Amino acid sequence: MVAWQPLLDEPAVIAAAVLALGLVVGYLVGRLNEELLSASGVPETVEGTPFERTAQSIGTSTVEIVARLSSWFIYGIAVLTAIHIAQLLDTDAFWLRVTEFIPQLFIAVLVLILGFIVADKSELIVSEYLRGVKLPEVSVIPKLVKYSVLYVTFIIALGQVGVHVLALLILLTVYAVGVVIVGTVAFKDFLVSSAAGIYLLLNQPYGIGDEIRVGDQTGIVQEVDLFVTKIEDDSEEYIVPNRKVFEDGVVRMRD
Repeated sequence: MVAWQPLLDEPAVIAAAVLALGLVVGYLVGRLNEELLSASGVPETVEGTPFERTAQSIGTSTVEIVARLSSWFIYGIAVLTAIHIAQLLDTDAFWLRVTEFIPQLFIAVLVLILGFIVADKSELIVSEYLRGVKLPEVSVIPKLVKYSVLYVTFIIALGQVGVHVLALLILLTVYAVGVVIVGTVAFKDFLVSSAAGIYLLLNQPYGIGDEIRVGDQTGIVQEVDLFVTKIEDDSEEYIVPNRKVFEDGVVRMRD
């Protein structure tokens, strides 16, 4: 034991041991995270998303990428610790900066991955919710929701790696104002229809089963929602935007 003591005291040997331990721990943590993510249903949640399809095209998956990130994080800490112990560089200041930056970078990457997943799921949910709305402007809303989520995601990720917060807040404010202005102009008819729909649902000037005439279209009311009124006659179904009900007026037919 005494003969081995000088060797064990060598910084290079200690550094090699730390590096080896870091590699083992990083691998085990990566495998554990992969098992936990799979058990919690993450593969089913991200299935079909663009990020998952991209990951599969290069022979991996979202779960594997997240698990490997946790491994790489530990590998990086082990390598830097080994360099510091071996005194290969004057790493005091460098080590301080790196130990502050690596966790921030790791969180930023996770935020980006989660942001892509949430953005895709938000687009699908909004598309499903608006499927029955037969207004051309509505098709833009799911994309707007998706890219809004991605924009906020990128701002959060950039903030994690030290980008100036004030500039990010200004960009976010400009973006929000731009969305409101463009949305107000582009979705004017959509907003008018929804406002008209609220009025119709609250006052109910006609109901399901009533025979009405809106403009040149006459039929039996089948459905009234926030945006449209559906009426049908013997052979055709008409989907009338609620704004058209207000513009053209409605006549309720009596027997």
